[in-house]
Amino acid sequence: MSDARTPAQIEADIARRRNELAVTLDEIGVRMHPKTIMGDAKAKVAAKVDHTAGRAYVAANRLVTDVRGRFVTDEGAPRLERIVPVAMVAVGVIGLLAVSSRRRRA
Repeated sequence: MSDARTPAQIEADIARRRNELAVTLDEIGVRMHPKTIMGDAKAKVAAKVDHTAGRAYVAANRLVTDVRGRFVTDEGAPRLERIVPVAMVAVGVIGLLAVSSRRRRA
């Protein structure tokens, strides 16, 4: 058994490898093109923003659900024993801010 290759086989192998190298160089050229690099960077930033926005939405939704659970019963009725004190504090703070604002003007 001889492993000797014919000149035609060697030429075919060289041509095949040359084509593979050309494809590889074309791929490198596309990957290293400034537009491709910018596009990849933009895609990464967009994905990060989407991920961050999604996490913020989940956190906000959880907060709203938690607050709603504190002020509304499971049936949807308001819990006045919790709403009234909070409303009174809010009115008091707003009143203090209004009085403070009037004193500054005078």
